[in-house]
Amino acid sequence: MTDVTSQAPSPAQSGPAQSLGFYAIWAVCILGVILLPLIFTSGGSHTTFSLIGIAIIFALSYNILLGQTGLLSFGHAVYYGLGGFLAVHGMNAIVAHELPVPLPFVPLIGGFAGLVFALVIGWVSTQRAGTVFAMISLGVGELVASSSLILRSFFGGEAGITTNRTDLPTIFGLSFGPQIQVYYLIAFWLVISAIGMYALTRTPLGRMCNAVRDNPERVQFIGYDPHVVRYLAFCFAGFFAGIAGALAAINFEIANAAYLGAVQSGVVLFAAFIGGVSYFFGPILGAIVVTMLQLELADITSVWQLYFGIIFIGIVMFAPGGIASLLMMHRPLLRAGTLPMVLPSYLIAIVPTLLFACGVILGIEVLGAYSQGSADSTTIRLFRIPFEAASPMTWLAAVVLTIGGFFVARMTWRGIAGAWDRAAMAARERGYLS
Repeated sequence: MTDVTSQAPSPAQSGPAQSLGFYAIWAVCILGVILLPLIFTSGGSHTTFSLIGIAIIFALSYNILLGQTGLLSFGHAVYYGLGGFLAVHGMNAIVAHELPVPLPFVPLIGGFAGLVFALVIGWVSTQRAGTVFAMISLGVGELVASSSLILRSFFGGEAGITTNRTDLPTIFGLSFGPQIQVYYLIAFWLVISAIGMYALTRTPLGRMCNAVRDNPERVQFIGYDPHVVRYLAFCFAGFFAGIAGALAAINFEIANAAYLGAVQSGVVLFAAFIGGVSYFFGPILGAIVVTMLQLELADITSVWQLYFGIIFIGIVMFAPGGIASLLMMHRPLLRAGTLPMVLPSYLIAIVPTLLFACGVILGIEVLGAYSQGSADSTTIRLFRIPFEAASPMTWLAAVVLTIGGFFVARMTWRGIAGAWDRAAMAARERGYLS
């Protein structure tokens, strides 16, 4: 992916230094993936990390369509779900026929299943981009999701298809019963898939995907068929989505209709957008944030879906490039040494911004408790403080925090804009911004 800021070359940006930094980032990430379960040793942590790994592969596969090729899909869960179902059927067949296929190879079954269905569906779906492709993907997604409740022999109906990963042949003495072993299996495929998808972005096909995204007419003018480029990208996306679905089936030992539904497609779309589709690591950040929100918010509040909607709207309106773009905006300032000019304004703005956020959260929770609570009790606990939803003082506190915090925060945001302009001007004078 290309950066949103163009930078003049400097002595510190020599080729060997850039290559060393690039490989160092990958090495640190891989080392972190290896050490995380050794630092956080609880079973819940291992399960969370496993879900994050699956979500990252799925989000990166979606970004091949959206970020790389400019194809907005509302049915990407089809290939994720079909990969999961084929993986479960494959595991059951391996056990039934006593085939010498260990569990680490099963994700390939899901990957090739996603690839086959992408080959079949993709040729028609990718004839056009934009709204046409989005509507076709939505229709295909709903068709497959509906079929999952009709074709019970394959999809198992509402109950789904179950399996037992420990029945498969062991490899290196690993039965994959403990969650930590499953985590390292997911981590292995995460690293392989991430490297493969990043390598794809650096190939001529990856560059042509970017060209088709930006200007398909010019691509056609120089002799390439945009439809073929979109189709190839669609197939790669289906393959890696199938791997993610197979890993999910291995982790949960079940595949059901939820794998194929619109909710699953919406979650991966949300992860890609909130992380940022303009950078390769954007969907990774988005997958981490979305997975943590799903796991944590569902235990804290009954209206957690509302927070998802608010976050998504906020990202689309105020940071359309996602979290990754917000981080990368600071890169030239950091290299130019002008970032300290902005940090004091950030520290000033954080207090009223947090007060504004607390007011919004309190208002949502009070409204939810008041509308859903019983007649006996509408008490909620927020930040370990009890609030009575029916009390006028609670409503007043929510209004004051929200409105007052917003106006004060807006004044501090103007200070951030001024400090940013001064820091950017200084960086431009030093040759780090054009």
